[in-house]
Amino acid sequence: MSLILNIDTATETAHVSIAKDGSVLHSSQNESQKDHASFLQPAIQQLCKDAGIELKDIEAIAVTGGPGSYTGLRVGLASAKGLCYALSKPLIMLNTLEVLAASAFSVSTDEPDNTATLFCPMIDARRMEVFTAIYDHQMAVRLSPCAMILDEHSFQDQLKNNNILFFGSGSTKWKAICGHPNASFRAVTIRPEAMSGLSFKSFSSRHFADPAYSEPLYLKEFQTVTKR
Repeated sequence: MSLILNIDTATETAHVSIAKDGSVLHSSQNESQKDHASFLQPAIQQLCKDAGIELKDIEAIAVTGGPGSYTGLRVGLASAKGLCYALSKPLIMLNTLEVLAASAFSVSTDEPDNTATLFCPMIDARRMEVFTAIYDHQMAVRLSPCAMILDEHSFQDQLKNNNILFFGSGSTKWKAICGHPNASFRAVTIRPEAMSGLSFKSFSSRHFADPAYSEPLYLKEFQTVTKR
């Protein structure tokens, strides 16, 4: 049996859940991105109360480690690391794009052509840039996670011979300039059930990260605007 605390503050909507053997027992979400930091700890305390457990009963802490919002990634990873140190529990780091892809896959399993479709999560990185990757129906990587500036020629090679489902916060600006017949779009956000499934898989295989050396996966340098 495994009890895993899952923390996701990487994107616009934050999720916290407690899962047993990959199945969500209780979850909570926050849709105000600027409030992710203040949402997190009270939500964890309430989830433990709802589940009738204490924090020390948790066997591992999983967190989306990026890419995503710079502030959100730091908030989530700092909280996860603090809990790991305080409770002497292992840390599980998950790629945000993989979790988003798993979320899309979980709501597409009933489609007859699902195995022929590639899945392309997109996280808005401002202007015409996105964080993106491509996965097949078995969650094998077909395009490694990267930061990409979109133009009308993006994904030209991949779309030539594949149907691709695009989704996530960055997909709306791609939809506006993509006219390829093999491209389809769907509104998908990270689902706690998808994250809990991936964290349980990592837990079962003992795929843990070292809290002392774990850093967010930013995929690009942080840029600030200097006022003159």
